[in-house]
Amino acid sequence: MLELSEDRMESIKTIKKLTEYNDYNLYSIEIKYDYNIDKVTPIVEGEISDQQMMELTFADALPGVELELEIPNYGCSAFTMPNNEKFLFGRNYDFSFDSSALLVRCNPKNGYKSIGFAALNHIYNNDPEISMGTKALCLISPYICLDGINEKGLGIAVLTQTSKPTIQKTGKPILLTTVLIRLILDKAKTTEEAIKLIKQYDILSTSGRDYHFYITDKTGDGRVVEFDPEKEERPMVVTKFKAATNFYGMYIDKVKPNRVNGIYGKGKERYDSIMDVINNGGNGITDVWKALKASAQDPNPEDIASNTQWSIAYDLDKLECEIVLRRHWDDILRFKLNE
Repeated sequence: MLELSEDRMESIKTIKKLTEYNDYNLYSIEIKYDYNIDKVTPIVEGEISDQQMMELTFADALPGVELELEIPNYGCSAFTMPNNEKFLFGRNYDFSFDSSALLVRCNPKNGYKSIGFAALNHIYNNDPEISMGTKALCLISPYICLDGINEKGLGIAVLTQTSKPTIQKTGKPILLTTVLIRLILDKAKTTEEAIKLIKQYDILSTSGRDYHFYITDKTGDGRVVEFDPEKEERPMVVTKFKAATNFYGMYIDKVKPNRVNGIYGKGKERYDSIMDVINNGGNGITDVWKALKASAQDPNPEDIASNTQWSIAYDLDKLECEIVLRRHWDDILRFKLNE
């Protein structure tokens, strides 16, 4: 029998099923326990694996419970869209294996309030209501969000790459891929602040794959944060971009559409489809959905970064979002950060 603290049990009690599809659904959880990022970003002498790093997150979320987590991969598109004088943040999460989604609400004592989304197949079960054990697994969700926004109007998403995993070794605290998202949502007010925070850590990519991050804020300051695949030490490079898919923005001149461009990535055709909307006067929520539909992907068993699981339009000013699961384009769900 699981023995969990009162605040963790309070978190579990907030789990709700929000849709009624026949297969994969959207659930929500409000995190009541006091997670601690310092415990999952250690300074390490010698080697540490991404699996060991993820086990630290389990130890923080579920102390005393021995569990293993199969670390995920992520596809995707992300972009910043004007909304008159303000800005919206669009995001497709693509992953070849079907998944339910979890809306994660966090309000840390020493950080900013946020909403984000996690893929439930990454914690073994697409229906958390099966048992107390499956509900307890949702406590790891602050550390495995794949995108989100915070109360300051800062948005972030992770996107996969085709290069070798980033492993930085400069003696700084180690930051795992999705823990980086939690750090930024909790601590950064702007894109510039987010970049300064990331520079304080050594990045360790998960799942034997590589990633980059798209970060934007309510001023429309969209940037791609990447780790140069041509250099062994993998220095961080930040480039201003209105959109990102699964190729290196810093090497866009080496990337062609409809193909894998070696270490430089793929998905240029999806980037082009988004930029066509933006460059042709894209403005407002209707054009966000136009770009999301244009860059969404059908299932392809040969491509880990296919099969759009969710599409989100985040409003960085109103602090709310519209989400569609698994390309059910006529079934839009709406949520507010402050509800």
